[in-house]
Amino acid sequence: MNAIKLTNIVKKYKDKTVVNNINLNIKEGELFSLLGTNGAGKTTTIKMISTLIKQNSGTIKVLGYDTIKDYKIIRNKINVSPQETAVAMNLTVYENLDFMANVYQIENKKDKIDNLIKTFKLEEVLKQKAKTLSGGYMRKLSIAISLINDPKILFLDEPTLGLDVLSRKELWNTINTLKGKITIILTTHYMEEAESLSDRVAIMNKGNIIEIGTPKEIISKTKTKNMEDAFVSLITGGKDE
Repeated sequence: MNAIKLTNIVKKYKDKTVVNNINLNIKEGELFSLLGTNGAGKTTTIKMISTLIKQNSGTIKVLGYDTIKDYKIIRNKINVSPQETAVAMNLTVYENLDFMANVYQIENKKDKIDNLIKTFKLEEVLKQKAKTLSGGYMRKLSIAISLINDPKILFLDEPTLGLDVLSRKELWNTINTLKGKITIILTTHYMEEAESLSDRVAIMNKGNIIEIGTPKEIISKTKTKNMEDAFVSLITGGKDE
């Protein structure tokens, strides 16, 4: 079943078309990466899917609901882990999780928090104030908070931006444990990250989806060695659908 379905989506700002008649299906439980250079249209596409802005034409269905008519229902079923870390700096790690569980009025709150602590390996830092955390732990906490309300779809925006190599790899391992349990839409500038984590990838350029497939399929099709080379080949080669 499709978690997300875009049909003939167009978005314009005044006379400029930033998303140009795209079609896209994302399956339930899939980790799907949306890649592109700055200005390619991926951020606008994510904003439309997550009901923050409306398309000019076409339809977007999220979990079967229309993003314009049913946006309130959709917002209760999705969550976003933004690029900017969304934590309360003066609260401890546990207090951050507890506070958000109260905001969402989570039943069986303690079990939910305990599961997130275990998944993200936060045991060692539970009593630390967020402002004292390393970058890696800060991102883990931020993503854990975005999962507190059991969203069906999670948008991960540049989850490892600014992290060192070890912290990045550790966070990849954690994200991998979520695969299949929840639909994840990933945006990243790290092509190695997209290659390592994604079930499928869509590459956008100038408002169009120019390629879509598994990382292996895209690498094979472009006759390159990795996603970074494949991405460069597609963007500079002017390939278009």
